Amino acid sequence: MPLNGKQRRALRAVGHHLEPVVIVGQSGVTEGVLGAITQALNDHELIKVKINEGPGTRQEAATSLAEGTGSELVQLLGRTVLLFKKREEDSEYDGL
Repeated sequence: MPLNGKQRRALRAVGHHLEPVVIVGQSGVTEGVLGAITQALNDHELIKVKINEGPGTRQEAATSLAEGTGSELVQLLGRTVLLFKKREEDSEYDGL
């Protein structure tokens, strides 16, 4: 289910103070990166990812990350991406 504007705004507020947990390197979006992001999403639900210079644009990389992990792209600000994937059980974001 896609997020609406109010939900995105609430997630951006929570995510503002987070540090990037995964960094996408020169190789771009690889299977290893997607695996690390999937694991981080399972653990935290809302994560920041830093995109360094690599093949393609940052918009393409952000879209690939969201599609590859089945998550929602909450925000792309500069080279930092905020991703959200709600857990089925024990979610911290049941109000969304």
